[in-house]
Amino acid sequence: MTVNADLNVDAFATKSDFAYTRVRELILSGQLEPGAVIHQAALARRIGISTTPLREALRRLKQQGLVELDAHRDARVSALDATEARDLLEMRRSLDPLAAALAAERRTKAELAEMRAALEGLDALPGKPTWDQLAHHRRFHTAIYRASHNAILIESLDGLWDTADRYRLHGLQVERSEQERAMKAGEHHQLLEAITAGDAEGASQVMFAHIETSLGAKSAWRLAKPHSPELPTSTAVAQG
Repeated sequence: MTVNADLNVDAFATKSDFAYTRVRELILSGQLEPGAVIHQAALARRIGISTTPLREALRRLKQQGLVELDAHRDARVSALDATEARDLLEMRRSLDPLAAALAAERRTKAELAEMRAALEGLDALPGKPTWDQLAHHRRFHTAIYRASHNAILIESLDGLWDTADRYRLHGLQVERSEQERAMKAGEHHQLLEAITAGDAEGASQVMFAHIETSLGAKSAWRLAKPHSPELPTSTAVAQG
């Protein structure tokens, strides 16, 4: 997956902020693969900064669980973890449907307009998504989160989304059928319809189904059962 080519160090308040954003994108895009050793001098040259702001950025990424640092300042990208994937899925099973239900009850006309704009041209993610495609996908879900008007819930879901992007890419390593991709695209439209209609229960149910068969769910299953690439039924996922 390609990353955002528009990033420029001059657009950031500090070089550390630029390094954090740039390295984070390299990790989430898979260009720095899970478990890969980070050669700090080489990476600093690659992104056009010195090692000092890079080290500051790596410490921030460690706090997010994306990077591991040892006492000798060696760094590596955190490996994908079956327990973390399961934990993310369990959290999103509860919080995403709640956000959708609250959005149906509290959304404004402007927020509905933002959801419609985000949905325009939104397709299910392909096997090798671009950074723009991932951002487009997030924009739609973020519009739903914002319409919940629950600041703590919005912050929690934003953080979960950041962590989950690597697991989405892992889930995409198993090619989805056209039927699967059409189903996910259809769920986006069903979500908008339910929220527009003020149908909190319907929005919650659609969102729960959306999460149950999501890329994150597929990744959690693959990591727990590495020799079984197929996603099981929702009941099996819930029990596994």
